[in-house]
Amino acid sequence: MLATAESCTGGMIAAACTDLAGSSQWFERGFVTYSNAAKTELLGVPAALIAQHGAVSEPVARAMAEGAIDRSHAQVSVAVTGVAGPTGGSADKPVGTVWLAWHVDGHTHSERCQFAGDRAAVRGATVWNALAQLAHLLRS
Repeated sequence: MLATAESCTGGMIAAACTDLAGSSQWFERGFVTYSNAAKTELLGVPAALIAQHGAVSEPVARAMAEGAIDRSHAQVSVAVTGVAGPTGGSADKPVGTVWLAWHVDGHTHSERCQFAGDRAAVRGATVWNALAQLAHLLRS
């Protein structure tokens, strides 16, 4: 069973999964945790972790993926947090910066991506990459 934990995509990964007929057999639930408070309240991401590293960071993405496992009946999760734009970027985290994390077979994997384009392009690329890497990890 799969759980998603999404910030910058706002549920688009869950929607892509549930667009598929038969997804009720493998999709358990989705968490849309757009705010920092939601990340803490729904996924158990420590507020101190967010304060130390920022919401768009590897530690937070990993904590989101692990929190989705801890707070669901799923065995597999995918989490994303990023700067979709057009505002909100910084020198360290420009628009298009996204951290993705997956929890598969008891291990958490993470990756930083830098996507080009407008808000829709960044969000679309995030969804595609999140699901493509999830499929790769499940096949491995």
